[in-house]
Amino acid sequence: MSALRLTPLILAVALFMENMDSTVIATSLAAIAHDIGTEPIALKLALTTYMVALAIFIPVSSWMADKFGAKRIFAWAIVVFILGSVCCAISNSLLTFVLSRFLQGMGGAMMTPVARLVLVRVTPRQQLVDAMAWLSIPGLVGPIVGPPIGGFITTFASWHWIFLINVPIGILGIILVNKYLPEWHRNEPRKLDFTGFLLAGLCFAGLVFGISVLTLPALPASFGYGSLFLGVVAAIAYWFHFRRTEYPLLDLRIFRQPLFRLTMIGGTIFRLGTGAMPFLFPLMLQLAFGLNPFESGMVTFASAVGAFTMKFMAERFIARLGFRKALVIACTITAGGVLAMGLYTPDTPTPLMLALLVITGFFQSLFWTTTNAFIFADVADKDAGQANVLSQVSVQLSLAFGVAIGGGIFEGVHLLHGGAPGLNDFHVAFWVMATVTLISALIFLRVPRSANMHSHRAESGAPAE
Repeated sequence: MSALRLTPLILAVALFMENMDSTVIATSLAAIAHDIGTEPIALKLALTTYMVALAIFIPVSSWMADKFGAKRIFAWAIVVFILGSVCCAISNSLLTFVLSRFLQGMGGAMMTPVARLVLVRVTPRQQLVDAMAWLSIPGLVGPIVGPPIGGFITTFASWHWIFLINVPIGILGIILVNKYLPEWHRNEPRKLDFTGFLLAGLCFAGLVFGISVLTLPALPASFGYGSLFLGVVAAIAYWFHFRRTEYPLLDLRIFRQPLFRLTMIGGTIFRLGTGAMPFLFPLMLQLAFGLNPFESGMVTFASAVGAFTMKFMAERFIARLGFRKALVIACTITAGGVLAMGLYTPDTPTPLMLALLVITGFFQSLFWTTTNAFIFADVADKDAGQANVLSQVSVQLSLAFGVAIGGGIFEGVHLLHGGAPGLNDFHVAFWVMATVTLISALIFLRVPRSANMHSHRAESGAPAE
């Protein structure tokens, strides 16, 4: 096999492990909660912790790759992810499971960015598009096979194996990386903004953990308020720090660009509305509909099928509709899909749910593809790296907040009436989430009709492609 095929496929082994792991867990939450002695809704802490770890360590992934070598960091990222997976499998309490997910997130934070960096450095520019297409395979396949596999393993074996299967996959990835990936000259990294790294980490962890605790009465509210206070103080300290630092970890000056700022705000609100969907929907199917994890996974995978289909049509959709219309339509139809989840009952025909999930996943994928490109519409080439980092950090934080808020709404409605969590509790949470998602469509209406990837990059001082 040629290097053009071999390198991305080797990298894809690890990325498949990461992408599948993030989807298999959704169908197993009820079983995990039962075994470790907690409520299923409490496991939102495990999901948000993983995303916070990604947000904290993604910004330093490129620096570490330049400092110690991308090949070495990628291999060690797999090792850390495997260790986190094993710790998840042997966890016996909410605390140990949450800490294990954080360790997993540390490894995951290094995988995707460093894999892309490795591919860029070893692949000739004229072959990069083809190589990136091969690298994207796990991101497309993982979410499709993840829910059915996770549900099957949980139903017919044990949820512990959804983490333990990462061990042989990860070991295979390490062997292939060390044997076949070439060494290459490393760039001399600029000085790491260590103070910024500490402040940003405290800010992210404090704010997300604080919101999660305040919307989870199982823990004292004082923990949540103290965590929020720490996060706010760290955010203020970082604001003053970055303004007097030559190379800040996260350069917030990019927010001066209007299209970048608009896309970040609209995208954040969209993810706040949809972030809890992969968390709450499988729980509703199991706790309120009475499905087992395997049956649940055989329903939820449909949204990934829609997303997979859109990947082959996104470019034509955007070219035909334009960025503004594509974003507004994607947000509106996705909001409708979330609203539909608040109308499902055990009597809803499964084929109808599957069809609506495919449509929702289709347009949710259109949103992701459009914003991933449009985020750079008015960003100069020299700022593209920082824009990419800020975008990735924003994605993880807003998804984490979305899980925390969606789970908090569910828990709040449940506490109002007491008793066991019921179908109506899930419905109210989905109705609120759909409303938030719809707000993002109103924000994207502010995008100029003529906005595209060429004129604005030229106007911002970057060469039009």
